[in-house]
Amino acid sequence: MEQQIPGIGGVKAAGRGVATLDAWQQGGKWFSYEGHAIFSRMAGQGEPLVLLHGFPTASWDWSRIWPMLVQSNNVLAVDMLGFGFSDKPREHAYSIEDQADLMQGLLEGLGLESVHLFAHDYGCSVVQELLAREQEGMLPFRIASVCFLNGALFPEVHNPLLIQRLLRSPLGGLISRGLTRRSFERSFLKLFGSKNVPDQRDMDDFWHLLTYNNGRGILHHLIQFMEDRRCHRHRWVSALQNARQPMRLISGIADPVSGAAMVQRYHEMIPEADVVQLKNVGHYPHFESPWEVFSAYRDFRKRQ
Repeated sequence: MEQQIPGIGGVKAAGRGVATLDAWQQGGKWFSYEGHAIFSRMAGQGEPLVLLHGFPTASWDWSRIWPMLVQSNNVLAVDMLGFGFSDKPREHAYSIEDQADLMQGLLEGLGLESVHLFAHDYGCSVVQELLAREQEGMLPFRIASVCFLNGALFPEVHNPLLIQRLLRSPLGGLISRGLTRRSFERSFLKLFGSKNVPDQRDMDDFWHLLTYNNGRGILHHLIQFMEDRRCHRHRWVSALQNARQPMRLISGIADPVSGAAMVQRYHEMIPEADVVQLKNVGHYPHFESPWEVFSAYRDFRKRQ
């Protein structure tokens, strides 16, 4: 199944009720994971829907689509360990499996029997690990559906930016600690569609989330998720191929990192692949074109 939606210009088309970054933080709560403070937000009514963010950003990525999702879902989003407003311990052994432990523990603690998962980028890998655990009978709750936004579901067709390659190199620590606002913007803006480039205030917010609580100092540790994807490739791709629940990929195909090539690979690897392509949209579809993403997601849920 394949759909194409022509992206409409305007990263500003966010709808009513979109929170500023300050309001986003003030509306959240923190919980403890292995002694670390984890930022979270929950709102809305309906079936539980869990949002998982990407690297190197945070749950605020979802702020433009949040007002739409909470109308018919009980929505939960967290800043995973090392991201956003959550703690960023320097010596922690960051991994996708550890973040999956965090999410599993939170959902189990909430006593949820069934959840829908909506993931972007880094969060896609966390969902793949959770799917694998469910198939192995290791989850105390059911994953009702999964929707992916741009992410490296298949590492062999992932095309990382130069800054990501440098962070993985032996110089990663120096690159991480020495990252400047200018070099961050130069790399980060390459991820967006030409009609949906963030403005200066948006970039202020992205930079604030990245540097909050000494976030620059751990980027070279967080980037090891790229090695996790390579090492667990068979397990995580098998989890997609063996998934029993409805799945959809919504992809901004102007994404230079995990766009059109990832869509093609998804079709090759996933039986009866359900894909929606967004033209002129880059790596952050939910931030760049929130209405198109919401429409595609709402349609996906209505078909279940």
